[in-house]
Amino acid sequence: MGHESSERIQTSILNKAEKKLLVWLAQRQPTWVTSDFLTFIGVLGAIIFVAGGLLANVDARWLWLSSLGLAVNWYGDSLDGTLARVRQTQRPIYGFFIDHTLDALTTCLICIGIGLSPVMRMDIALLLMGGYLCLSIYTYISTIIINEFRLTYGKLGPTEVRLLLIAINTLFIYTPWTELHYKLWGRTYGLFDFIGFAIACILFLLYVVQLFQDLRDLDKKDPLKPYRKP
Repeated sequence: MGHESSERIQTSILNKAEKKLLVWLAQRQPTWVTSDFLTFIGVLGAIIFVAGGLLANVDARWLWLSSLGLAVNWYGDSLDGTLARVRQTQRPIYGFFIDHTLDALTTCLICIGIGLSPVMRMDIALLLMGGYLCLSIYTYISTIIINEFRLTYGKLGPTEVRLLLIAINTLFIYTPWTELHYKLWGRTYGLFDFIGFAIACILFLLYVVQLFQDLRDLDKKDPLKPYRKP
């Protein structure tokens, strides 16, 4: 079952404005721009993000390249499906497969890019990756089991996460908070490590809350049958 036949759950803060912008952009794309092309542009954005993170070890201002990579990733990843719907060229099975297999790759690239940058420790970045991938996997399971394509959890969606990372990059470049470090259990953590840890906790919390909510609903739809001796 592809996500085109499932109910799309979008409750993020920027959802309405973003949807209008994406339709406007899709209507103005040249004919040679295809959904597949945009999907790979999204991956390119993640690669740019990693490059900026590595270069930021030399000069923190290279984090602007990382932020540009997030903007490129948003453009490709968010516009590919909208373009298909606007042009009526949806390929539900193929599109679901290529979009979300590459989404997993871009998530890994972006989180590893955070860990390779001076912004956060790699272990914190991998914790972020774990939380985000748990929510992503939950989305795919919900699409098949519940027939809901859950793009957002609460008021948080991929676009809000990208904007949060851009804000963190900007703060890292222009504030003295980068000098704040704390020792904990024999390891040194910067202030941005604690910010990353807090974000990861929120991601896991959203996952657990949604899990128990859906477990309760599914238990009613698919109740436990009494055991009968053969």
